[in-house]
Amino acid sequence: MKLRTLLVSVGALALGHVAHAQSWQLVWADEFNGSISPDWVFETGGGGWGNNELEYYRKENATVENGNLVITARKEDFGGYHYTSARMTTQGTHAWKYGRMEARIKLPATLGTWPGWWMLGNNISGVGWPASGETDIMEQIDNGNTVYGSVHWQAANGSQADYSNNMVTTPTDYHVYAVEWDQDSIKWFVDGRQYNAFTITNGVGNTQAFQNPFFLLLNMAVGGNWPGFTIDDASLPAKMYVDYVRVYQKGTPTSIQIEAENYAAMSGVQTEPCSEGGQDVGWIDANDWIVWNVNIPVAGTYTVQYRVASLNGGGVIQLEKAGGSPVYGSIAVPSTGGWQNWTTISHQVTLPAGQQQIAVKALAGGYNIDWLKITN
Repeated sequence: MKLRTLLVSVGALALGHVAHAQSWQLVWADEFNGSISPDWVFETGGGGWGNNELEYYRKENATVENGNLVITARKEDFGGYHYTSARMTTQGTHAWKYGRMEARIKLPATLGTWPGWWMLGNNISGVGWPASGETDIMEQIDNGNTVYGSVHWQAANGSQADYSNNMVTTPTDYHVYAVEWDQDSIKWFVDGRQYNAFTITNGVGNTQAFQNPFFLLLNMAVGGNWPGFTIDDASLPAKMYVDYVRVYQKGTPTSIQIEAENYAAMSGVQTEPCSEGGQDVGWIDANDWIVWNVNIPVAGTYTVQYRVASLNGGGVIQLEKAGGSPVYGSIAVPSTGGWQNWTTISHQVTLPAGQQQIAVKALAGGYNIDWLKITN
């Protein structure tokens, strides 16, 4: 939210593609379902911390309406200023090093307003700005249809350095504004489409500030160095709606292989020597079932692979929680040409977290199982 000099092009990356799914795990969120999380700290005061903003920030200007955080900019006198709004941060409660930070937001797009969804380095109290680094996930000014994604940091000579790009959108509609940040880059997205990227590998261009934890901020300024000082008073109060804020981080990849013969319980099956070593489970007929114990580290979507052999095909595997409910999914077993001719089949299922029992039920039989593997 500092005055931009959006010039430096250190480490720009290729743009314009749609984000691909990653193994992100939700680590923190505020859904604003009835209240504002106590993890938010409200900053109060006027002037905008160097931006020459015209509002006085007050906690009272942040409310919850119909499952949304609402930050309201008002024309009213308070604390020596003629406007009020709200600015909230997780400084002192939560900060993260790397991750996907996203929020679903609708903006007023009103002359004189400057809403922001952004991050600051958690060490700002010690090193100051811009040495702390700043990542602006989304900014928009006045009644324009452009949103901006930017970074600010301290160059090697001690001056302020900046990099930014922008995207034309419909700010008065809800959009998901996000960054994906790791040790090599920061990438900006609107509704899953990347429009900006910035390289930080090994602190290139003195960008080492972005290898430290950052905290979150939400605010809506009235006036200031960037939007200027012409305010459409007739359009106030103006409201910025935030449906949710979510923080994801990449979890440790999961790979769990279960030998089929190591079951906890079964009905109707037998074991036999396997041509690939050890034993497999065979003589599987319709309505037979096998139960295994497994510990799933985090709830989410997993790929389940089965090593199967079938002379004629036609079998159907149903994966379910032991006991029959819920059913996670099913997959057909093809012919492999023999009872010891093995192939791997797979499907994706959503599994809960924790120690549990999963089961394979044969909706149709006629196959052997050597092992199953669960990965994300």
